[in-house]
Amino acid sequence: MDILLQVAIILACLFYGARKGGVALGLLGGIGIVIMTFVFKLTPGKPPVDVMLTIIAVVAASATLQASGGLEVLLQLAEKVLRRNPKYISILAPFVTCFLTILCGTGHVVYTMLPIIYDVAIKNNIRPERPMAASSIASQMGIMASPVSVAVVSLVAFLAKAPVAGHAIDFVMLLSISIPATLAGVLAIGVFSWFRGKDLDDDVEFQKRIADPETRKFVYGDSATLLGKTLEKGQWVAMWIFLGSIVVVSILGAFPSLRPLVAGKPLSMVLTIQMFMLLAGALIILCTKTDPMSIGKNEVFRAGMIAVVAVFGIAWMADTVFEGHLPQLKATLTELVKTQPWTYAIALLLVSKLVNSQAAAISAMVPVALAIGVPPGYVVAFMAAAYGYYILPTYPSDLAAIQFDRSGTTHIGKYVINHSFILPGLIGVSTSCLFGYLLASARSLL
Repeated sequence: MDILLQVAIILACLFYGARKGGVALGLLGGIGIVIMTFVFKLTPGKPPVDVMLTIIAVVAASATLQASGGLEVLLQLAEKVLRRNPKYISILAPFVTCFLTILCGTGHVVYTMLPIIYDVAIKNNIRPERPMAASSIASQMGIMASPVSVAVVSLVAFLAKAPVAGHAIDFVMLLSISIPATLAGVLAIGVFSWFRGKDLDDDVEFQKRIADPETRKFVYGDSATLLGKTLEKGQWVAMWIFLGSIVVVSILGAFPSLRPLVAGKPLSMVLTIQMFMLLAGALIILCTKTDPMSIGKNEVFRAGMIAVVAVFGIAWMADTVFEGHLPQLKATLTELVKTQPWTYAIALLLVSKLVNSQAAAISAMVPVALAIGVPPGYVVAFMAAAYGYYILPTYPSDLAAIQFDRSGTTHIGKYVINHSFILPGLIGVSTSCLFGYLLASARSLL
């Protein structure tokens, strides 16, 4: 009975912390760890220090890129692609936002693209809901395919301690599965979105709205664009430094012999990522006119530091409970996860919805899954299930998509659950999990 009560406390902390938002999610973990230690007399678990340090390094580099203006280079290039191919925006827009997330490691880049996507769609008489909802979902799916996302570097750190046939699933092998699986999911979203909903000419409610001249002017509005903005040399330099660092990290991951030996083994990729992300941030500061004081004030830095606190509190609390009951959990759940490994994916999806964070969901679930006997191959195959916070339309990118869509086609339904993002989310994540499973099988990980 003790473990059921303790799990209930964990869930209560997660649910209440998610409702409060911000750093509350991690701080509520402090309540849980105190109760577990002082009331239930459990031995405190180990905070995921390696994961937290990696997050800090990646976030510092990404925030420096944003502060330098280098992010605007990528956004302007993305806009050019969309405006040259307006007919295909329902498929192109989700790929664009996904690729931006893959390059930058954060889905927050979608906010700047959403008004541009809306403008291209509405000016070409395309139902804005189609590309808007798809783009919001795809931007979050890109997190599990990014070599510099908090979720991926966290997963790499956990998998480093769980070898398969004597070899750990390394950085490159993980991405060789997650990238194509993610892109398959995004393609499925785009194809679905191409046909979803009524065309604007056939949408009676939309036609009634724009019958009023003032409303029509508001819906079609002025164009939102970055194309007229002149980019400085320093912004291009910052972008190439950041992308170059990602390329170097990928090469070092692919060829372990290029890394220095430490105790007879190649330097771990966790430390390699930390080093080169800090180097990238430093080079951007040295080679551009970036004000270091502005780095800690931008959205990427704030979101990243919130993720560190969340991972700290959640993972420490969960590790304490599950370590304290590991023998019982193994005896009870090992056979279940061996015969029905998909149950791990469902659990990961639900926890993700509770914590509204892929990194936090991975930090809470992956160590537990590995400890009770879930094969690492299944952890990789179903990693797309870490994105479950589309189930309810409460995530900032979804809410932003609704606000930027002045046509009203991107919406929350009468019953809340029937919103614009639920079907693209289910289609994208399930497709990615299916392809992840097939790719992991092909690599003999299952």
